[in-house]
Amino acid sequence: MINRPKILNKGIEKHDEHPDESHGIETLSVHAGARVDPATGSRSTPIYQTTSFVFDDSEHAAELFNLQTFGYIYSRISNPTVSVLEERIAALEGGRGAVAAATGHAAQFLTAATLLEQGDAFISSSNLYGGSITQFGTSFPKLGWTCHFVDGTDPHSFEAAMNKNVKFIFCESLANPGSVICDLEPLSDIAHRHGVPLIVDNTLATPYLCRPIDWGADLVIHSATKFIGGHGNTMGGVTVESGRFDWFQNDKFPGLTKPDDAYHGITFAETFGDFGFTMKMRSVALRDFGPTMAATAAWNLLQGVETLPLRMERHCSNALAVAEYLNAHPKIGWVSYAGLRTSPYFELGKKYLRKGAGAVFTFGLTGGYEAGKNLVNSVELFSHLANVGDTRSLIIHPASTTHRQLTEEQKIAAGAGPDVIRVSIGIETLDDIIADLKQALTNT
Repeated sequence: MINRPKILNKGIEKHDEHPDESHGIETLSVHAGARVDPATGSRSTPIYQTTSFVFDDSEHAAELFNLQTFGYIYSRISNPTVSVLEERIAALEGGRGAVAAATGHAAQFLTAATLLEQGDAFISSSNLYGGSITQFGTSFPKLGWTCHFVDGTDPHSFEAAMNKNVKFIFCESLANPGSVICDLEPLSDIAHRHGVPLIVDNTLATPYLCRPIDWGADLVIHSATKFIGGHGNTMGGVTVESGRFDWFQNDKFPGLTKPDDAYHGITFAETFGDFGFTMKMRSVALRDFGPTMAATAAWNLLQGVETLPLRMERHCSNALAVAEYLNAHPKIGWVSYAGLRTSPYFELGKKYLRKGAGAVFTFGLTGGYEAGKNLVNSVELFSHLANVGDTRSLIIHPASTTHRQLTEEQKIAAGAGPDVIRVSIGIETLDDIIADLKQALTNT
């Protein structure tokens, strides 16, 4: 018999000291999903840098391939280091299971591939990260999937777009880049009334600020590249399943409710119950399309998630102070930050984001497009790059970078018009952040 370390994952017996829902988010961020390595006594989760895993015998191998027992076969499908990250993010979100992927976009693709057949559609808020708009609106149609974009600030627009081909509703809890907050409860009601799941991208809010499952979401997606990792050095994505959606309530999801020929007739939602989606996404979509998260990436992200609550607290306090400073500056035409009392999303922020309104927001320069480009060229402490969620303060002019592939109408609808600047406020000394913006605005 091979003595293989047992890393916690759904279906594997939990260690007695494993934290549960009664523990706070700070405890879960440090401990969830992990245990002392039984082979070495290592307290830190090891990096299992291996492609494959030795079977006990031929019967054990057959049971693994038939999904009759839990364990590891090949790191494209699952890996012990990655499993710890999956378990931890699922615990933070209050979910039943999770699947990690190479990037946030990969997690979105695998989620859609698990739910959609050719000719299917879904409804999405138009208040999205520009890359998601392109993925949904340009690349997905080539696969036979249609996205109906609607006004994310108006729940009635989702209802109006619903038809028999729609298989899910998608939104961002805190939209990138405009600090727009989606009203999750009515969106959940609409989705469930039509027998489809609500999928929420929780990247900018993180489970520290908002847990969408608590408000009726069925699946939660993260670009772990952002605040989950938090250091701007590792790519990753995660999809979390709530375990609450009834896939058998209608005939919309045959991939989950009908026998799967690839696994000798297993019906995923029946066999695996409240983590049937997770098993289908891992065993079919991840297996066949292959955007796997590397063990080293998972290990890096685990180091970041341990400090997620501490970082988010500082991110949010700094961001509010910076937003207030900009809101009073004569060269700033407007500031879109849900933490400001003048924001149309202030009340929704108090409801869904009780610990702060996040660290990413936009503002408009009175000088328009050229002033925006000049500002990003004048900062010194801020880094001008296409990312958010870093410990460092970041800045970008979306109209000329992340959203430049969109039409002018799409840019404006996504909150990335010509005068818009997006900032991701870091954890540096607040006075230094404001001083850098002050000198850059003086030179703009």
